[in-house]
Amino acid sequence: MRVLLLVPALALAAACTDVAPLTSTGFNTPEYQAQREAQLAGQGVAGNPLLAPVEVSQQPLGAPGTAPVATGENADIANQAAAALASTSGQNSAAVTAVPVANTGAISDEQDFAAVSERRSIESDAARIEQNRQTYELVAPTAVPERTASGQTNIVQYALSTSNPVGVQLYSRSGFNLQAKAQRNCAQFPSPDQAQIEFLSNGGPQRDRKGLDPDGDGYACGWDPSPFRSAVSN
Repeated sequence: MRVLLLVPALALAAACTDVAPLTSTGFNTPEYQAQREAQLAGQGVAGNPLLAPVEVSQQPLGAPGTAPVATGENADIANQAAAALASTSGQNSAAVTAVPVANTGAISDEQDFAAVSERRSIESDAARIEQNRQTYELVAPTAVPERTASGQTNIVQYALSTSNPVGVQLYSRSGFNLQAKAQRNCAQFPSPDQAQIEFLSNGGPQRDRKGLDPDGDGYACGWDPSPFRSAVSN
């Protein structure tokens, strides 16, 4: 019971005791305020001196974009690099200035009488016509060269020597499945002209040894002589 009565008494005594304020921490202390005012006024505070001022160089500043001057071996390298850049830039500028002006693509005014009359005259046109006449060369016609015998069958000559239309039988053909065989055999040639040459070179038109003319009209694989005949008639 006595212990319980002592606890409130001790708590009351502790609350009435004066507590010393903390003066070494915080931003509202007198020391901090004095230091702050001294810094703003440009004066140092005892124990906390301000930093020494930095000395400013009295040498004149270079132009904007100018590199610092190098010395010794670095100076030689810098000079060589600067000389190389200067020569390169000079070559580039010379190459650029040497390029001719490109065509603007303007529409020709040759159909404009007023514009053409400013540049030309009747006398200048006459002189140009006379110059063209002097340089004009008339080529004399020559004889047509004769065809040399090459030994190859001439399908043009054969077309002009015949007159029967395509599909009209002139020669007899015998055998089974002549049309089917002719389709297979004609597929081996790149064009009807080549098939007709092969047909005439192997006994055609009387004989059809390779089965290229099943209807017996004398024209292999659908070859048509009418274009050659029309060319001669025209």
